[in-house]
Amino acid sequence: MKATRSVLIGLLSVAVALAAGHLVAGLVSPLASPFLAVGNTAIDLTPHPVKDFAIRTFGENDKLVLLGGMAVVLAGLGVVAGLLSRRSPWPGTALAGLLGILGIAAVLARPTTSGWAVLAPLASLVAGVAAFRWLWSQAAPAVVPDRRRFLLSTAAIAVGAGVSALGGQLLAGRVDVEASRRAITLRPRETAPEIPFDADFAREGTPEFITPNSKFYRVDTALTVPRLRAEDWRMRLHGMVDNEMLLTYDDLLRRPLVEKTITLVCVSNEVGGPYISTSNFIGVSLPDLLREAGVRPGADQLATRSVDGWTCGTPVDSIMAPGSNAMLALGMNGEPLPLERGFPVRMVVPGLYGYVSATKWLVDAELTTFDAFDAYWAQRGWGKKAPVKVMSRVDRPKSFERVPAGRFVAAGIAWAQHTGIDRVEVRIDGGPWQEATLSREVNIDTWRMWRVELDLKEGNHTVECRATDRKGYTQTNERAAPIPDGATGWHSMVFTSVAG
Repeated sequence: MKATRSVLIGLLSVAVALAAGHLVAGLVSPLASPFLAVGNTAIDLTPHPVKDFAIRTFGENDKLVLLGGMAVVLAGLGVVAGLLSRRSPWPGTALAGLLGILGIAAVLARPTTSGWAVLAPLASLVAGVAAFRWLWSQAAPAVVPDRRRFLLSTAAIAVGAGVSALGGQLLAGRVDVEASRRAITLRPRETAPEIPFDADFAREGTPEFITPNSKFYRVDTALTVPRLRAEDWRMRLHGMVDNEMLLTYDDLLRRPLVEKTITLVCVSNEVGGPYISTSNFIGVSLPDLLREAGVRPGADQLATRSVDGWTCGTPVDSIMAPGSNAMLALGMNGEPLPLERGFPVRMVVPGLYGYVSATKWLVDAELTTFDAFDAYWAQRGWGKKAPVKVMSRVDRPKSFERVPAGRFVAAGIAWAQHTGIDRVEVRIDGGPWQEATLSREVNIDTWRMWRVELDLKEGNHTVECRATDRKGYTQTNERAAPIPDGATGWHSMVFTSVAG
């Protein structure tokens, strides 16, 4: 058999297998798609340094890169299967079967898939093997191949794969989550204070104080955004409580809604990193809910679960601390949560990195202990409590930017949640520290902007910043990686000043 035909047979067989699995997953559960299940398993098994590199390099596109890489690998395996089967179909059949078994194992390993979910990878296995065997028979070396018949066969297979993939996508999206979201009106009893005009220095290079929903950072393990309607949402509050509760979305709407201005930070943030955003969150007081449920003595962890099975562990004392502002959030910036930000309901606990405080697509909450349960990232060696560290960042100038010599305004942000920023200091080229001007403070759970006027000579320069909180702690210059519980170090920018 010609190599080109062998390669085409292998590639089409892979396409058919993926499309068939995607189609059946659309009927059973989108998470049952073997392609996505393998991808999610790959995320779970990826070593921390590789994950850090992916987030640092690709940002919010890391999942697209993963899916694209998987597609390339599968295409390569299809090519190999075809080339190995130029004389006999058995090598390709065996490889297709092995991939099918891998898909079955990946689906069964997912924490939220039911027994029916196995139908998707089974369909993928059967369709892939059948397509390979049939196409191989059309171009079998033992007979005189009919070129026209082979081309018609490959065309039919390609069309079938395309239709199946499209059908699976349409079935997976048949739940109209956006319509559910549009039907919701949030009316907080307590609104957040208006943001003062001098809360940021956006004209001088800092972010705007409130991050638009579309620009709010996203770091999570979900390959596809879960699609759960508000009317279908349920959350069980159970475990070490006196009164177990089963809450619906309407139950939350009937409770007093509050609006709080809160900054969230991701532990994956490198020194000076972008994964920090601020929003006016609307939701229900989480401490009030826990008091109503009755927290039993000894319960020190609230273990929460996302609809896709991801788990989070939050210190109970952080939630119940006076003025914690912890909530079950339903909205951001005056509207229901966007799908990517956790619709219908997410958790928000200021002062803790997101991986222990900010479960999106929340569906389960259990009062337990840290000894009894390790959440997703705790199982991988990350810190269990993870309070946000005092940090600051230079936003202007940008790295390697060319700026006019003479008087220049540098600007940035700083944060010290639950304590507040007392001062920010800036220095040039290792010289004396100069205290920066701070923006108006909104509250101690949000970032604070800074600006400073510098006199620059022509040439290359390095600007550094450090923040001090109201307890007198100044952020350390000792460099630490984000994992296991947050990065440390002074942020710096190298830039050049030139004659105007």
